[in-house]
Amino acid sequence: MTRAELFQQIKNKSSYLCVGLDTDVNKMPAHLKSEKDPIFEFNKQIIDNTYKHCVAYKPNIAFYEALGPVGWESLAKTLEYIPKEIFTVADAKRGDIGNTSKLYAKAFFETMDFDSITVAPYMGHDSVLPFLEFEDKWVILLAHTSNPGSQDFQLISSEGDGKKLYETVLSKSQEWGNADNLMYVVGATQADKIGHIRSLVPDNFFLVPGVGAQGGDLVEVSKHGMNDHCGLLVNSSRGIIYASSEKDFAERAGQEALKLQQEMEGYLEQYL
Repeated sequence: MTRAELFQQIKNKSSYLCVGLDTDVNKMPAHLKSEKDPIFEFNKQIIDNTYKHCVAYKPNIAFYEALGPVGWESLAKTLEYIPKEIFTVADAKRGDIGNTSKLYAKAFFETMDFDSITVAPYMGHDSVLPFLEFEDKWVILLAHTSNPGSQDFQLISSEGDGKKLYETVLSKSQEWGNADNLMYVVGATQADKIGHIRSLVPDNFFLVPGVGAQGGDLVEVSKHGMNDHCGLLVNSSRGIIYASSEKDFAERAGQEALKLQQEMEGYLEQYL
């Protein structure tokens, strides 16, 4: 998917919502566990009730690969079921030496046909560049994340230029890709820094997890993170897909997605 196509979807739906499919068989409603493929059935019903309100879905790959072959089958069926105009994110956090990254890229971009994949930058350019070789596919590079351990490395300052590590990741990676194939993960709980991050990479999209159950502030993220083509995909996972553990789980998920979409519509007025 191109940047223009993604922005058009944002305008069409008045939304920059990404729904995270962190599907845990232990958290889904009990009545689904008798289904032949409970993971897919859960995802199918979530998609049926949220696709009108979102522009992206983000399966967290760990929830699927932990189940072995049946998990990969559920993921493949889920990916096939997602409407083709909706952006897909493989939240896989890959990143390894060149030959291995080439195979990861082939797996997620060719075999499974995701639009994008999250990538860890720690091993440098040769672990990232193989993902950038695919036309109309995206690398979503980890930049400044929301987890407590992000401070262990991401905020370390260089003795040379004083840049924090996440700032170096942002500046250096601009040599590898561009606003048409490179996004960044910026945690919603880092809203106080998102304006600064936007100043460093004014044109790139941000994938922003942490809104909802993790306490991220959509108002602050939108105010400081938007650019002239929106530039945001704001993810909510647990707050949507686990809004209910009863038989009404899918309807409740739709209601929560609609609430976020309606709030986003107000922030998008300048683009509509």
